[in-house]
Amino acid sequence: MEIRLDKFCKSFGSVKVIEDLDLTIDDREMIALLGPSGCGKTTTLYAVCGIHRVTSGRIWFGDRDVTALPPQEKKVGVVFQSFALYPHLTVYENIAFPLRIRKESSDNIDRMVKEMASILHMENLLDRRPGQLSGGQQQRVALARALVRKPDVLLMDEPLANLDAGLRLEMRSEIRRIQQENGCTSILVTHDQVEAMSMCDRIALMNEGKIQQIGTPDEMYHQPRTRFVAGFIGNPPISFTDGQIEDGHFNAPGLRFELPDRIKASSVTAGQKITLGVRPEYLQPDFTTPIEGEITFVESQGRETLYDLTLSDGQVFRSIQTGEQIGKLGERIHWGIDIDAVFFFDEQGDRI
Repeated sequence: MEIRLDKFCKSFGSVKVIEDLDLTIDDREMIALLGPSGCGKTTTLYAVCGIHRVTSGRIWFGDRDVTALPPQEKKVGVVFQSFALYPHLTVYENIAFPLRIRKESSDNIDRMVKEMASILHMENLLDRRPGQLSGGQQQRVALARALVRKPDVLLMDEPLANLDAGLRLEMRSEIRRIQQENGCTSILVTHDQVEAMSMCDRIALMNEGKIQQIGTPDEMYHQPRTRFVAGFIGNPPISFTDGQIEDGHFNAPGLRFELPDRIKASSVTAGQKITLGVRPEYLQPDFTTPIEGEITFVESQGRETLYDLTLSDGQVFRSIQTGEQIGKLGERIHWGIDIDAVFFFDEQGDRI
């Protein structure tokens, strides 16, 4: 089921939250609406669901205009951050609830509930109540309840936010597996870039009610269109420093190097202020463009070590390195950056 938002706008009173948003989600695709709090991603999800009334624009499921339809008239399954299970009902009855509303026969309900419980590996939980379940188990029940009605569209609003780190990792792969097996077009709302990049086919990164960039996780990481996208995607985060062009060189306090040919060939001019963005993997001891500073932070993560390198002007660059720890806190070092892999942005934040 293809989903299409055409010039979608949503206001609350005089406050415009979303304005002229266009988005197409392909059949069977799982897409993430990613962004900081208040960017409009949950508002968009609730409009697709039918919980929020659209101010203007259209929402299409395939060739069907569903803009004005309430949730019960759309074939959607919704998983909320809070799970929203009925505490007085058993797991079986929670899963069966949407089928009873639809007035399915008892035999069909029993078959469909047990089938969904088997897919989510929770056959032994059907007689329990939500209060007797762990967070991960409750999330499975919420997912089963959303999927049991065999929706064309699955909508998930921060579904893993209330789980601990171990359960989040487990449920990321579980939800992705179920979505692929079920084949339903899915929207995941999250502020967690790791969830978005590991679970989804594409990411729509939002800020202030607009989509800043849409693409595959690899495209978002390696080909960001703006400084905002580059700064939001990536963990550990990218390092930025401001400088200007002088005699074909990037010049900033404590850092000067010849610009790569691709930047020289662009429309940059002498004296222009630009911003350099360096991802942590492109600051290493054996890269050739020199950078000098003091190691002011070291964090071992087992197979990887994170470093903060502070330049003479106080600017901090991050590095992530595999293998044994090679630098000590307080040590002055001469490392290098890979200028062929770094990003340059103009004063408006657009990538050069």
